[in-house]
Amino acid sequence: MTIRLYDTSARQIRDFVPLTQGCVSIYLCGATVQAPPHIGHIRSGLNFDVLRRWFAHRGYQVTFVRNVTDIDDKIIAKSAEQGRPWWSIGYENERAFTAAYDALGCLPPTYEPRATGHVTEMVEMMRGLIERGHAYEADGSVYFDVRSYPDYLSLSNQDVDDLRQPDEGVAGKRDPRDFAMWKAVKPGEPSWDTPFGRGRPGWHLECSAMVHKYLGPAFDIHGGGLDLVFPHHENEIAQSKAFGDEFARYWMHNAWVTMSGEKMSKSLGNSVLVSEMVTRWRPIVLRYYLGTPHYRSMIEYSEEALREAESAFARIEGFVQRAVELAGGPVEPAAEVPPAFAEAMDDDLGTPQALAVVHTTVRQGNSALAADDKEAVVARLAEVRAMLGVLGLDPLDAHWSGGTEGRGEELEGVVDGLVRLVLEQREAARARKDWATADAIRDQLGRSGLVIEDSPHGPRWSLGGS
Repeated sequence: MTIRLYDTSARQIRDFVPLTQGCVSIYLCGATVQAPPHIGHIRSGLNFDVLRRWFAHRGYQVTFVRNVTDIDDKIIAKSAEQGRPWWSIGYENERAFTAAYDALGCLPPTYEPRATGHVTEMVEMMRGLIERGHAYEADGSVYFDVRSYPDYLSLSNQDVDDLRQPDEGVAGKRDPRDFAMWKAVKPGEPSWDTPFGRGRPGWHLECSAMVHKYLGPAFDIHGGGLDLVFPHHENEIAQSKAFGDEFARYWMHNAWVTMSGEKMSKSLGNSVLVSEMVTRWRPIVLRYYLGTPHYRSMIEYSEEALREAESAFARIEGFVQRAVELAGGPVEPAAEVPPAFAEAMDDDLGTPQALAVVHTTVRQGNSALAADDKEAVVARLAEVRAMLGVLGLDPLDAHWSGGTEGRGEELEGVVDGLVRLVLEQREAARARKDWATADAIRDQLGRSGLVIEDSPHGPRWSLGGS
């Protein structure tokens, strides 16, 4: 069966036809590193990790690019607020995102470019757009002329005349709806030399330039959260297509993680940091919770839902453990997944239906265990491992089990990185004399089995009883 995907631009499910036979190129809008990641951020990475794994299982050679936005208005605002260099904030939080992706079992991207490393490509794109009459320079900034691109807003199905005009009165702008590709330098802000003067890139230009460099003028799939459709992805399309690129052939957007019906967001104060969650829940359970609902469905965060996910995964894990015992050791995953699982995954990444096949197979395996039918148990275990491998949830995989040499040390490093991020938050609270928050963080870590010792060289952690 052909893989079929919901294309936001077409507003319907379409057959996936790759640009190059046997290959698939994917660009995912990654982290903006002004703060550590909450579980809403990581959901996007998990959803597209499953998509990538499914394409690989289907025999495609996958090129997966996930960028890092390491300079933008929010990072600069955080720098001023905290009195720290912008690059220090960006790098610290980039490490936090990497640790979170690793902890939840996301495969590393083929390329993970930083925006600040691609100013040369941005300048080249701006020059081309100015020459083609789609952009203009004004007082050291460069703006994209939205009315010069007739298909502007086709992704979000809006009319340019209906857009609000937040920047009305900005000097040099021809139309309040025009967006900044390059922002002229301001006192105290980071800047780079360009033919247009010193300044810094606009958010939308960063992705267009990186896509062009790593995937060329045309590629298969552009992904990101639903909140990026407008303005970010609309502006990417306008820049890139006006520059002459065919750009993305399919657009995929994952839904949000919500809390009390509101999108999880740092600005709303309702975010749940990954670094905190992994001290309370096993990372594989978090992956099950975030990665198995359909990617276009909202997830309403609750402790009860997490407990249900924990119980559901425990049933799968329990079968795997008992089956391994009966088989006398691990059984290799089957070469092919059950047809019903494949049909579900081919149908716009139907993970809920695919997971139902996993649970059905587990029940069949448990019945075989009860009957002491070793041959049937081994067959069901092989199928379950194949399906869980696609979902990134195979408990026998080295990432989760530490079953191969050196993997335990690697995972210990991931846990160490996440715990240290929490300890840095505690130290920041102590520095501002917020003793209640500092003590609460220490107590929470203690309940998770970690012992915190404040030494002259800074806080150290160890597992209780070790």
